[in-house]
Amino acid sequence: MTTETHDPSTEQTYDVIVVGSGGGALTAAWTAARAGLEVLVAEATDLLGGTTAYSGGGVWFPGNRLIREQVDANDGAAAQEYFRAVVGDRTDSSVQDAFLEGGPRLVDALLDDEAFEFEPMWWPDYYGAIPGASVKRQLRPLPLARETLGDLGALLRPPLKVERGGVPAADELAGGQALIGRLLLALSRLPNATLRTSMPVVGLETEGGAVVGVRVQSTGDRSEPTLLRVRRGVVIAAGGFEQSDSLRTEYGVPGSTAGSMGCAGNHGLALQAAVALGADVDLMDQAWWAPGITHPDGTTSFSLWFTAGIFVDHDGRRFVNESWPYDRLGRAVIDAQREDRVGTGPAGYWMVYDDREGDMPPVRSTTVPIGDPADYRRAGLWHTADTLDELAAAIGVPAGALTETVARYNDQVAEGRDTDFGRGDEPYDRAFSGGESPLVSVEKGPFHAVAFGLSDLGTKGGLRTDADGGVLDAAGARIPGLYAAGNSMAAVSGTTYPGGGNPIAASMVFGHLAALDLAATR
Repeated sequence: MTTETHDPSTEQTYDVIVVGSGGGALTAAWTAARAGLEVLVAEATDLLGGTTAYSGGGVWFPGNRLIREQVDANDGAAAQEYFRAVVGDRTDSSVQDAFLEGGPRLVDALLDDEAFEFEPMWWPDYYGAIPGASVKRQLRPLPLARETLGDLGALLRPPLKVERGGVPAADELAGGQALIGRLLLALSRLPNATLRTSMPVVGLETEGGAVVGVRVQSTGDRSEPTLLRVRRGVVIAAGGFEQSDSLRTEYGVPGSTAGSMGCAGNHGLALQAAVALGADVDLMDQAWWAPGITHPDGTTSFSLWFTAGIFVDHDGRRFVNESWPYDRLGRAVIDAQREDRVGTGPAGYWMVYDDREGDMPPVRSTTVPIGDPADYRRAGLWHTADTLDELAAAIGVPAGALTETVARYNDQVAEGRDTDFGRGDEPYDRAFSGGESPLVSVEKGPFHAVAFGLSDLGTKGGLRTDADGGVLDAAGARIPGLYAAGNSMAAVSGTTYPGGGNPIAASMVFGHLAALDLAATR
């Protein structure tokens, strides 16, 4: 494999061009290169890994051989029952089948390459009451020493806590860093793969209705885009459009760029190029949602692992199960926004908690670390009061309502059952409390409130595809030579998030399937 920075004066031809460098893109490139095809990976930014590099790195491949051997021999059938029940008919059944059947085959292929090592991980599915749900269906990549990547290590996009939070980078790669690192390691051993950074794809070239190339432009370059040709096809796996204010507005995506965890290069350029050719799209108002703690700069960042506290709306009332999986919780926030119960800005609702752990919010995981508490207090995002009535006045909610809400919640804690929202009823609810009830009373003063808003892990609407990842037009016909995967593709899971690692896994599966189809093309 070679790595290059784009030279706009050079026109070349490849068998396959893969747009993007996240999990789905690199899987497509690895699959195509292993099949003997000459592959170019075109990354718009100066770093590799996309949003996958920010992630926890878990991948949801139900029924794969590691799960069957170490967890549940019948997981494939159970997973199909679960996935069908959760997703329903919102997406095409053949595409759902391709994901469910393709995942185990992809894992087999990955494990045949010594660059990849995975282990099953305990992480409950996100709809634990649905038949077929499991608590151990996710795989995670084993850590990898950064030095193993050599010069490629300098091109790996760092995690958000490093990129936006200023935390020093670790020498050992874990999570999404390890997943991207292992994909880069595998690609580095294939001589027919080329990686180019700072190469945004701004257009697609067609002949006779088939895609035969891409138009690329160096970052900041105002010259005419360069044409790079393909013999077989193009795979668009360039992430979503979550960092484009204009596209979010056009398609009605709740939230804003200030709350998105997608990488800065995700503006939907390649997606728009495909739409300009007549490609069909779906789920364009959807994203992978999450609650987000609000920072003094007006951004919100994906947050989970709440050890205490309750969320309250403008009326001082609870409106959600605070221990729900993040996407379900985020969707409840959107519903409350539409009912005008919480705000649509970065400080739309409040987490109220007591002093049993001190004044720091009971939030153990924020993708961007919490900074100096004084900055949050000066920004009006963090309040402390001796009484709940005083706290209510500080955050602008009715005092009597907040006091009543807390009293009702404390009664439910004492009874051991949240009859309002079912907090603690599903396995995921107890994922961060050692299997014990997540219900913790709010009774030890002084009392605190910290502002939250809506965050997302990226948009999930994109190009509609068939079971091979081939992009379809509005009539349902395939556009020859054009494929999609990841958040550039309309999510196979529709408006749901079945389990942790589902987005990356689906991205990798359809990148793999697209490359296999391209390899079979003559």
